[in-house]
Amino acid sequence: MISLVVVGGAGRMGRAIAEAAAGAGDLTVRACVVRAAETRASDPAGDGPVWGSDLAAVARPGDVVIEFSSPAAAVATAKICAEQGLPLVSGTTGLDADAESGIRAAATRVPVLRAANFSIGVLALRRALDAVLTALPGWDLEIVERHHRGKVDAPSGTALELARRARTQRGWGEETVRNGRSGRTGPRPDAEIGLHSLRGGSWIGDHAVVFAGAGEWVELRHVAQDRGAFAHGVLRAARFVADAAPGLYTLDDVIGTGDP
Repeated sequence: MISLVVVGGAGRMGRAIAEAAAGAGDLTVRACVVRAAETRASDPAGDGPVWGSDLAAVARPGDVVIEFSSPAAAVATAKICAEQGLPLVSGTTGLDADAESGIRAAATRVPVLRAANFSIGVLALRRALDAVLTALPGWDLEIVERHHRGKVDAPSGTALELARRARTQRGWGEETVRNGRSGRTGPRPDAEIGLHSLRGGSWIGDHAVVFAGAGEWVELRHVAQDRGAFAHGVLRAARFVADAAPGLYTLDDVIGTGDP
């Protein structure tokens, strides 16, 4: 049995992970780390996870730590995992360069799997994007993402990763990614990737990549209808890092190119 410690256990993803783990025979959520105001009493019968606000205090050798929290908490979690030898699955988005560097530093000591999106469908979308980029080299490219009104970062980490893959394959620099069109004058440049973020309601996650050619267009789109789509990918990642060597991994390492 693989025991999990979920940092951000009271959040949307934390609850989805706990629900998915409850249906798996080889995983159990042993502890949840939350903000002090969210800490609750553990079940006196010993059922259910231990609740606490200090990862260092609740983690035990052999645990796999999963974090969906905040950029600051993600870095602090990675540091504790490195110090205590705990594998880490990290899913917080919106990290700056310094925070990403902190995650990479932890990966020199423990296995760390980092992803902006743990959906297997999004992994398939990324692989399809690579193929269409090769087939349609001269077409204009736009990315539109939709998320619920409570999402704090924009564009989404997934949209940024899709844009990064596209510009890298086309040999373009970071300056070719344009967030919205406010202030634009003149026609659209050839070397540009438009990135558009919609926030409202209860959208869980919707990413569309649109290729526009002369007289035709192609759209690749993934829609998450339930957070369980992400949670099951997180559990696959937890199984992977439980036995992995130190290093920085992605979901591609978990799921081979022949297994979307």
